[in-house]
Amino acid sequence: MYRPGLNDLDAVVAIARKASFRAAALELGMSTTALSNAVGKLEAGLGVRLFNRTTRSVSLTDAGRLFIEQVGPALQDIHGAMEAVRSQQATPSGTLRINAFALAAREILSPLVLEFLRRYPQVHVDLVTEGRLVDIVAEGFDLGVRGADLVPNDMIAVSLGRPQRYAVVGSPAYIEKHGKPQVPPDLLHHPCIRVRLPNGTLYRWEFEKDGQTALIAVNGPITLDEASLARTAALEGLGLGFFMEQNVRADIEAGRLIRVLEDWTPPFGGLCLYYPGRRNPSAALKAFIGLARELSAA
Repeated sequence: MYRPGLNDLDAVVAIARKASFRAAALELGMSTTALSNAVGKLEAGLGVRLFNRTTRSVSLTDAGRLFIEQVGPALQDIHGAMEAVRSQQATPSGTLRINAFALAAREILSPLVLEFLRRYPQVHVDLVTEGRLVDIVAEGFDLGVRGADLVPNDMIAVSLGRPQRYAVVGSPAYIEKHGKPQVPPDLLHHPCIRVRLPNGTLYRWEFEKDGQTALIAVNGPITLDEASLARTAALEGLGLGFFMEQNVRADIEAGRLIRVLEDWTPPFGGLCLYYPGRRNPSAALKAFIGLARELSAA
């Protein structure tokens, strides 16, 4: 009689969560073919199909939905028991999966992640960057890194002690031709590089000074959804751009970009590391959180 292994069950849950064999295979570190074969073998053993497959989509069958509803919680208990045992390890090991947006990943890579790997070489860090805000528990991550205002209320947050700040910039050629805006509403008369958020909405530029706030829906010749592309457009003089200061600090210092409205972009809450309140975190997770606290206090 066929008895599915834990990896087979994890595969089914990952496919159901991702609604994609390819995405699930990437998450599990296996080939799509191997994943498909494992699911096919499980379905043959059960005598029912768990997924409806087409060339464009994957969805659970009724039997698959019932299977996930019952197997999912049991798998969480099993993995929880395994984490409880791992937490007793003297030396951190295993894999830590971290979700962060690209800027946050760049901010923590050298001071935190690389230092952690130097201290604990038996741990593998899987750092995934994406713009959308995900449920780190549902997506199988151990930790997330976001701005303090984006940390879910049911998570434990650790401040990384790095205040953030926006910067509005334009190239010297742009400033010479169009001049500098003096207050945020002046931006409505300037061509600007618009930003599309991961959810598809256009970002409105945020400003604050002496308790006054302004939210400006700028106009311009181009809309982009990636900071490096927007930086290129700004350097080419296409319009004013709105960035996290870290993304353009070197350009400002080198004179490639000129900052405007600086008095309207004060520092705000920095990045936070966050994680669920597990009863038995692994030794690796505890060590990573400990290092984050150590570095933020330094």
